[in-house]
Amino acid sequence: MSVKSDDKKYIANTYARFPVQIVRGSGSLAYDENGKEYIDLGSGIAVNIFGFSDKSWIDAVTEQLNTFQHTSNLYYTSPCVTLAKILCERTGMQRVFFCNSGAEANECAIKAARRYAELSGRKNSKIITLVNSFHGRTITTLAATGQDSFHNDFLPLTDGFLYTPANDIESFKKLVQQNDVSAVMFECVQGEGGVLPLDKDYVLQLEKTARENDILLIVDEVQTGNGRTGKLYSYMNFGICPDIVTTAKGLGGGLPIGAAMLGGRVKDVLSVGMHGSTFGGNPVCCAGAINIINRIDDALLCDVMRKSKLITDALSNADGIKSVSGMGLMLGIETRRDAGEIISECIDKGVLVIKAKNKLRLLPALNIPDDLLIKAVEIIKSACAV
Repeated sequence: MSVKSDDKKYIANTYARFPVQIVRGSGSLAYDENGKEYIDLGSGIAVNIFGFSDKSWIDAVTEQLNTFQHTSNLYYTSPCVTLAKILCERTGMQRVFFCNSGAEANECAIKAARRYAELSGRKNSKIITLVNSFHGRTITTLAATGQDSFHNDFLPLTDGFLYTPANDIESFKKLVQQNDVSAVMFECVQGEGGVLPLDKDYVLQLEKTARENDILLIVDEVQTGNGRTGKLYSYMNFGICPDIVTTAKGLGGGLPIGAAMLGGRVKDVLSVGMHGSTFGGNPVCCAGAINIINRIDDALLCDVMRKSKLITDALSNADGIKSVSGMGLMLGIETRRDAGEIISECIDKGVLVIKAKNKLRLLPALNIPDDLLIKAVEIIKSACAV
């Protein structure tokens, strides 16, 4: 039997897979079982920061694999500590909790916020998130997600969350006035919600209101982080100082790792036994992440913004394209034709793109060569035309 038929038989039916089987990849090129070549503009949903089979990353991971692959968190390991130090030094955060995914990182952030509230004598206080947000698929991070469509099938969800419209500071202030609120959690660019950046003034007002009311600022950088928006983390585009930053996806470059970075106000709220993870801080994943994070420098970030302009200049006002939104190499393309039909045409012509709501979503490797990017954009442009 084929991989595709066996997948339908043995894998839980939770993914609407495209009709493509990837068998190998190199840089921003992927190949199927028939040898057909595709330009990958999804990078595993913002995971493969430097594309497929990146030699530098492979060497770092292999070196650690040949040293030891795992030990429990009952012992010290150098890769875990080294990565935590790098993250703290580059963000101003104070401590890091490592886990395996973005949802787990957000779970840790929520627990840290609740513990902070409890220590402040506000045991049953609320956490505010934004309408149209997405924070994960566990029961608690589903509750934190501000989209009703994600809530209906898994009730009852975890209590304790309130929702406010993005870019509406008065609605946020009203919730703060009417409730005991301990934290606000948000993405600077709502990814799954349609690749929608928050307004800078709104984010600054959000921070100001939070500071005035002893409310923690939690920024979800699961998809936006690790160079994706032209800064190491997207909040740096807004000039704010979060209390907690969560990240995953691109941090590991293709291996599962998540991190909750804790600022000064919350760095000590979690003590021994309050939280943990068997695989969190795994030395192989951390070795890969160290390689990734050390290569996200100013030159790369400038190039991310140059490539972002290349894409937006080519697609804005093109035939069949209504709008281009996003930041850096996290872009959403609103089209006049059905996005699903366009994606199918792009696949036929050798370009892999994904969706966010009703938009095409572009998340290419940060180092995608210009010639491949230009070729892919022209194919998208052609497929969007009406």
